[in-house]
Amino acid sequence: MSLLWGRTEVTQISQLLVLKHDQKRVMVKRQRSYNLMLDSACKHFPNIPRNVVTLQTNQLDICDGHFVDITAEIWDDVIDLLTVVEVTRAEMKSPIPWPFLLPDNQPALSQVNNKISSSNDKVTIKIVSPSEQTCSIKISRSTRVDKLITDASRILSYCPTDVMAVWSGTMMGESRTIGSYNIKNGDSINLHPMMSGKKPVIYLYSPSDIDVSVKLSLIPEWTLSVIYPVVPTKDHGQDIEWNVRTHQDGSLTEHNSGLDVAYLFWEAVTNLHAFPRSLVSEPQPSDTFSPTSSSLTDTDSVAIPVDKVTVYLDKSLKALGLHTEARTSFITYWLPSIQKHEYVALRFVSQAAYERAASLSISPQPDVVTRVFMLFRGIPKEHLANWSKAQMQAERDVDWWVDVVGVDPARAGDATLFRVLEWGGMEVLV
Repeated sequence: MSLLWGRTEVTQISQLLVLKHDQKRVMVKRQRSYNLMLDSACKHFPNIPRNVVTLQTNQLDICDGHFVDITAEIWDDVIDLLTVVEVTRAEMKSPIPWPFLLPDNQPALSQVNNKISSSNDKVTIKIVSPSEQTCSIKISRSTRVDKLITDASRILSYCPTDVMAVWSGTMMGESRTIGSYNIKNGDSINLHPMMSGKKPVIYLYSPSDIDVSVKLSLIPEWTLSVIYPVVPTKDHGQDIEWNVRTHQDGSLTEHNSGLDVAYLFWEAVTNLHAFPRSLVSEPQPSDTFSPTSSSLTDTDSVAIPVDKVTVYLDKSLKALGLHTEARTSFITYWLPSIQKHEYVALRFVSQAAYERAASLSISPQPDVVTRVFMLFRGIPKEHLANWSKAQMQAERDVDWWVDVVGVDPARAGDATLFRVLEWGGMEVLV
């Protein structure tokens, strides 16, 4: 079997796979592990709880045209033979029993209540999902937090790897038990979405066609989750290298696949379970950046109503050296997340601080590198009074961000130079 990738014919497809559910198709990295493939399916189709996700195919002769379940036992035997995998929901003959997890709008079975109330080792907890769905749990204090997350996510239809447990403003360690926290009957545990660095994209512009190596190395606080073009990662998802050919029109050809692309793309998820922190901890200084403890304050940010965000961002990004397409892509990518709020605080991270968290090594060395990474968070209207300085800073000329980030817009726009431009961002969830 052969595929045509851009200008090069490739005789194997071991890097990529298409997951399909209903009308949605997603191109993902081909996982050798069945469980990792399930994780990928769960991530891209979160409406299907992981415990009922089933992978199917009809591409093999033995299937006789019918969709057939792919079991974990044969996954390794068939993975290289497939280009598309159907993601479906398994048929359940009866609900999965979990006697200690009961939706708030349903009364507990009396026999269950009688059984668990006799034990002092149990604690009743309310679980609150990111969409504010709730359910009540009466659970053993010896239960590990990761087990709690898995079971609660299953009932509330979330992927366990996409959320973290937060109690009393503190991120809970996955390996700890419920009893290791001072949790009392009636306390709430919130499932918060995992923060991630979204759509950093890297443009390369050179006056002539050249071969370029682009290496990205992340600190342990975050791990690569999505990359394109797809190439192998190293050091448990911390490092990656692309080898590309630049073209004078700004496009790139990735050597491994032959793909022609406009830019290099990566995303990363924070490793909050390995690096827990208090969600009410002291804010970071503005000249530092840590993916797991990013913050915005009244003094280092601007606070603006959502209906003024697009104009403010376009002016700021233009001052920072982003061309029209980059500005448009940046704003349209983040706008759906921003519009969920009435007001937002935002700031741009200094290049030096960002470089320490996501080191970029390019050979041959560029003449100028511009890396723009935005942090933002929603502000409830009733809390707007706490952001008086940030509201005043929003009235300043946007050129002040040039010094904060540390960019050289004039050189960034000089077409005679070998230039690198990257933009990305993160919503700080509090």
